[in-house]
Parts: sequence; C-alpha cells; structure tokens
Amino acid sequence: MAQLFGFEIKRKIDPVKEAATNKTFAPPQEDDGAITVTSGSHYGTYVDMDGIIRNEVELITRYREMSMQPEIESAIDEIINEAIVTEDNGKSVKLNVDELKQPEAVRKKITEEFDTILKLLGFGANGHDTFKRWYVDGRLFYHVVIDETNPRKGIQEVRYIDPRRIRKIREIQKSKDPTTSVDVIKAVNEYYLYNERGIIGAHSNMGVRIAVDSIVNVNSGLMDSRRAMVLSYLHKAIKPLNQVRMVEDATVIYRMSRAPERRIFYVDVGNMPTIKAEQYLRDIMTKYRNKLVYDSATGEIRDDRKHMSMLEDFWLPRREGSRGTEITTLEGGQNLGKMEDVEYFEKKLYKSLGVPMSRLDNPSPGFSLGRTTEITRDELKFAKFISRLRNKFSILFDDLLRVQLVLKRICTEEEWDEFKEDVWYDFIKDNNFDEMKETELLTNRITVLQLIEPFVGRYYSKEWVRRDLLKQSDEDIEEIDRQMEEEAKADADDMQAQGIDPATGQPQIDPNDPQQQVGGPQQGQAQLPPPQQEKPPKFQVRKEDIEFVK
Repeated sequence: MAQLFGFEIKRKIDPVKEAATNKTFAPPQEDDGAITVTSGSHYGTYVDMDGIIRNEVELITRYREMSMQPEIESAIDEIINEAIVTEDNGKSVKLNVDELKQPEAVRKKITEEFDTILKLLGFGANGHDTFKRWYVDGRLFYHVVIDETNPRKGIQEVRYIDPRRIRKIREIQKSKDPTTSVDVIKAVNEYYLYNERGIIGAHSNMGVRIAVDSIVNVNSGLMDSRRAMVLSYLHKAIKPLNQVRMVEDATVIYRMSRAPERRIFYVDVGNMPTIKAEQYLRDIMTKYRNKLVYDSATGEIRDDRKHMSMLEDFWLPRREGSRGTEITTLEGGQNLGKMEDVEYFEKKLYKSLGVPMSRLDNPSPGFSLGRTTEITRDELKFAKFISRLRNKFSILFDDLLRVQLVLKRICTEEEWDEFKEDVWYDFIKDNNFDEMKETELLTNRITVLQLIEPFVGRYYSKEWVRRDLLKQSDEDIEEIDRQMEEEAKADADDMQAQGIDPATGQPQIDPNDPQQQVGGPQQGQAQLPPPQQEKPPKFQVRKEDIEFVK
C-alpha cells in the first residue's frame, strides 16, 4: 500500500487486523459511511462507487439548501439553542471524571487536555455553528495537525474539511481458503481520500490518501437502507418541505386566478359561417379590449393587447335564434381565506423535525416553568431527542481526546478505551424539566415517609424504606452511610473541641479539677458557701419532771 499522508498511532494490537486474521467471509460493518472496496490493481474498479459519492454530494448540498428555508431554519435554531447552552463564562460543556478510578493527577491532566481541545475547536464562541454544521450535513471532518518533529507537544491545530471533498475508504484483501475454497478476508486497510475539487465523477479515485488517525470524523448515525451512505437529521423533512412548497404555490395560483370577478361577453354572430364568426369575434375583442399599462422604468404608456393573460374577460359567440348580445359577470372563488391544507403540511414538516408545535406555533408566547404535570409528552420526547444528539456529537470529543492523550503519553490507546467508559460530558442544560421532575418525586417520597414513620420497625423495615420507598441503590446506601459516619465523626470532634461530651451533650468533667467533681460547682456557676450544720438542742430539765426519791 502507498505511503499515507499524516501520522499514525502505532498500536500493539490492531483490532481491524486482528479481526482479519480470524477467518471470516463477512466484511466489517460500521456506521461510518466508508466505501468498502476490494483491493486490486485499479482503485476505480468499484462499480457503485461513483453513484454513491455523487448522490451523497448532492444530498449534502440539498441539506444546506433546505436549512435556508424559513420553516426549517426556525426548527433548527430551536434544536441548536436547546442542545448548546452557553454560560456567562463561555462554557457550554464540562468533563466529568468523578467515576474514573485513577489517581487525582491523571484525572486533572485529562481535564486540562479537554479544555485544550475546546480551545482548539473554538467551542466557546463557535459551539453553536459547529453543532449546526454537524446537524445539517450529518457529518463532520477535522484534520488533526501535529508537530511531526516533536509529537509529544500534542495537537497543534484542527482544521475543518468540507465533507463533499473527503471520503473514507475501506479496502479488503481476500484470499481463498484452501480447505473450503471460500473467499475469506485476509487484511483490511482503511484511509481517507481527499480531493480539492470534490469527489464527483469518474475520476473520484484521484486524490490524497490520508491516514485514519489524522482525521477525526463524527457522523449522525443515520444510514440509508443499504447501510452505505450517511444521512442527515433533515433527511426526513425533504418530502414534507416539497409538499409545503407545492401546496403554497398552488394556493397562490388559485387565489390569483379565482379571486377577481371577470366579465363574460356573449356576442351575437347571427348566421355567419364558423370562420367568419371567429374573425368577427376576434375583431370585437381587439376593438373593446383595453390593456394600456404604465411603464414605471421609462415613464411611457405601453399597449400590451397582444399578450394574453389569465385574468382577461371571456368572449363567447351566440347563434341567431338565441338571446342577443349579453354581458354577465363571473363570480370569484369562495372560501379563499381557508388555509387548513397548508397548516396540515406545516405540522407534518415540524413533526418530521422532532420539534414540538407549541414551540413554533404557540398563540400564547408567554413562558412559565409550571409543574411536571403540565409538561406535555412532546416536550418530554424533545428533551430525550436532544440528549441523543448530544451523545452522538460527543464522539468528536472522544476522538480528539484519544489523540491528544496518546501523543502526550498520558495514557495508551488501550487505556483510553477503558477510561472513556467512565468519562462523560456534562452539557449545560437550559431545560429544567429533569430538575423539576426529581424535585417533585423527592417531595412525594418524603411525604409518604412521614406518614409511615410510626410503623417503621413494626410493619416496615428500615432497609425496605431505603430501597423501595426512597429508591436508593446499593451504591447510594453505601455512599450515604459513609457520608453520615464522616459527618458524625466531624461533629464529635467539634463538640470535643468545645468541651462538650458527644454522648450526653453535657459539658465534660475534668477528673483533676476538684471543682468539677460530683457535687462540685459546674462551670460558669458561682461557688456557694457550705451549708451551716444545725447544732443539736441542749437537754433542758423541767422542775416538775424531776422526781426525788428518798
């Protein structure tokens, strides 16, 4: 294979080549829109290649033309504004590495490199445009530029590539199995083909071959029925948009032709032959028709009687014996103000784009947070649709982070495949529906918990309350218990520092201080003098109680 432009990351085990070493006759199927060809002496021998590329280029151009239509543009703006929300500091997406089981230094480096990727993309200022470009075209291509003399500097620049000028190619080399005579895959080679003039026509195999690692590609994930061409999210709106335009044009033509009232001239031609009757009627039309118009460009009056118009009067001949010459009026069309058919196709168009009608055609433009019971099902579906779009678009960050971390020797490619399962991207949300839903559910659970609290220990166990009522998982229970133990320990340390016994909540007693012993004065109290003991009364002998004994 010829030398490829760009750089390649050397892998310990190439998954594509490893799969090729195992005997199989089925080519790899991936939703990347790559052209699968059989390797041979001439690249252009693939029969369906020209047709696929030409159709895809035309589709991308068609998508961009559709995005300029007012109805499509308003729907796209609604989707982009919901998907990409920018804070005051310019941030629209953050990297969450809380679940990544790696040292703090590694997680900090990954977060810093992610911020570098956002700066290279200019995502703070151009995030809306980047997301819109991906949504309309259905694919994004970026060329990763590095310093080949010192790759450890990482990515130096990322440049956008028009998807009509680049295409991914997957060459498959086959060989016959000696035992079964079946064509099995021997090797799979992938690269990108770039042509400045566009990949169209019979010479579509002409161009620069670029290494896979030098290009970052993210697709919409939508494929045609043959699984050979990537589609845009606007593909479903092609037919509804054409129907809306056709109905609108038909409505305008009908109203222009049927709105005015026109005259009908019945001209008596007597017993004239047909040819003479037509000539007589034509002379009458020319004599009485007046089509003098004013030309605002030249300031002249021009006679346009030689031109026919759809708003002209009708001239009809009458034979002798019937009524004579007569002029009547043809009424205009009725019910010209009804637009039900146009509105129907507009709703169908908005439905194909997945945008709720309440956002685009709302008679009450006011905004209200409301309760979750007031959220329509269309809004819930729209929120889930936005979440899926964000997940698909995040592949761009995954690929760029993979190249950046591997080049800077922060981790290997195999390690990044494990890391990315525990790393996700937090997009700033403008739709607070999820927060409102969680708050209302938690409020209802706490209300029920207060009602059944007297029965805990008799009819309900504490574990049942935590698992079934509060919906706490095993990880939540373990984490909450750990947090409560840490908080209790911190509170005990604070109480001890203040001289309070954590067990009783009373001030602590120092055994070396006699004043704090049992019966002694408490801290902060004045010392009282000891109580005076009462002396026993003296024995008094009354005179009458003495008996003298002789």
